[in-house]
Amino acid sequence: MKSHLRITIETLLEAGASQREIERRTGVDRKTIRRYARAANSPTPATGPEPPPTENPPPWPPADEAAEAARVAAAVAPAGAPTRAVASAAASSACAPHRAWIESQVQVGRNAVSIYQDLVELHGFAHRYNSVKRFVARLRTREPERFDVLEFLPGEEGQVDYGQGAPTRRPSGRTRYSRPWLFVLTLKYSGKSFRKTVWKTDQEVWARLHEDAFHALGGCPRYLVLDNLKEGVLRPDLYEPTLNPVYAALLAHYHVVADPCRVGDPNRKGTVECAIQHTQGTALKGRKFESLEAQNAWLTHWEERWAAVRIHGRKKRQVLEMFHEEAPHLQSLPAEHFRCFRQETRTVDDAGLIQVGGSYYAALPAAPHSHVTVRLYDREIEILAAHGEPLRRHEKAPRKGTFTLASGDRLFNPSRESARLLSKAQHIGPSTAAFAQELFARLGRPGQRALYGLTNLTRTYRRVDIERVCTRLLAHQCLSYRAVKRALERATEDAAATAPELTQAGPVIRPVAEYQTFWDTHTAHTLSTNEEHAHAHVTPRT
Repeated sequence: MKSHLRITIETLLEAGASQREIERRTGVDRKTIRRYARAANSPTPATGPEPPPTENPPPWPPADEAAEAARVAAAVAPAGAPTRAVASAAASSACAPHRAWIESQVQVGRNAVSIYQDLVELHGFAHRYNSVKRFVARLRTREPERFDVLEFLPGEEGQVDYGQGAPTRRPSGRTRYSRPWLFVLTLKYSGKSFRKTVWKTDQEVWARLHEDAFHALGGCPRYLVLDNLKEGVLRPDLYEPTLNPVYAALLAHYHVVADPCRVGDPNRKGTVECAIQHTQGTALKGRKFESLEAQNAWLTHWEERWAAVRIHGRKKRQVLEMFHEEAPHLQSLPAEHFRCFRQETRTVDDAGLIQVGGSYYAALPAAPHSHVTVRLYDREIEILAAHGEPLRRHEKAPRKGTFTLASGDRLFNPSRESARLLSKAQHIGPSTAAFAQELFARLGRPGQRALYGLTNLTRTYRRVDIERVCTRLLAHQCLSYRAVKRALERATEDAAATAPELTQAGPVIRPVAEYQTFWDTHTAHTLSTNEEHAHAHVTPRT
């Protein structure tokens, strides 16, 4: 046996290690270890006489091998057991004289190569690099990381995550098998889980899987811990993460609060991580399924038959029993299911419309060229302003190229303008309104220009005259704008021809001198009154 193995066995025996432990660490058969143990307990040496010492014997065992034996012995020695100290100077590391300087370099993050190079150049180190490497490795040993045990009340928290399911045949019928996505939601208190596999994932699928889990469990936890995947979190942030709008709407519908993990910290949702590993390693290991439905049916059966009735490894209680305690504390489900949608952004065009799926919908009062948020439901679309306030709701168009635009949203509508002109004619008089109706019924849309002219006659002629002319022409069925205008012009000319001439004198006209006397008297009276008021307000000096 080589000397370093013999020294290691003797050191471990003196440290109180068992023969099985020494066999595991050294690889030496226990029969050999037992022979060395009997030799160590024997009062006489088990070997023959020692050979005569040679001149200048080499140091044995080598320093690094003796140090390794001492380290192994210290690692397996029970607390309080005596340990064998290596007394020879060769047993200590060659780096020991420089320990303080090496520790300072390790603390600033330098590696063993750079430390070895400086030892050679600055301190005259004459040993090999491996000695420095082993010494630095021992200095860098860390204590095992400690983790806290997270405990929550019944119904307080659930955890969700994706994993990979078992190989399943694609729906296309090919012989190729693929692994679908495995969705798992686990309640923290009881460990009860919901599992379902899907071929693809997006915002809508992620939301529907949550809804299926809530209904399968019969309630909702108050908090959900999830990873920072895009279906749930758009922008990870330690203080204010941005949730996916569809996912945020789903949680608001079920009154659940999301609690995303910090980036790179999956230990926060260790319960669902263990549930995924348990599902993959126990329920799905070594299995293949011919369809996704078959795999989901197996997962449901396995949950009821084995997973729910198992004894929880840490809590030492049955999962189903703890779930019966937790179920009354889950939040009740709302009366209606969540209406899932797909959210997109659109730009309003010059006509106040947005294009969705090849059809056009009115987005007023949103300004042209502004951006609006559109939620696409199964049968309708909802247009939201920038701050989230609903602007319009429309039913989805039956085919592409359809314009969903109300009459009040149009800038100019011939039908709406015709109704306005007929209403304007109604204000002139009943005969004018009837004349306009007959005119539009006979001429159709080209008669709309005639309606403009008819209703604009009020700018020049009196309504009474227009009403009288329309009454006469309507009786003779002379339906023409020109006829109305010509009749009004002729009546105006006749009235001007029969009007009396203007005169400066007459029995009812006073002379101009009387008007002049009246204004002079009024002016003099006004001046005298103003002077009296001015003297009355003068304050005498004292």
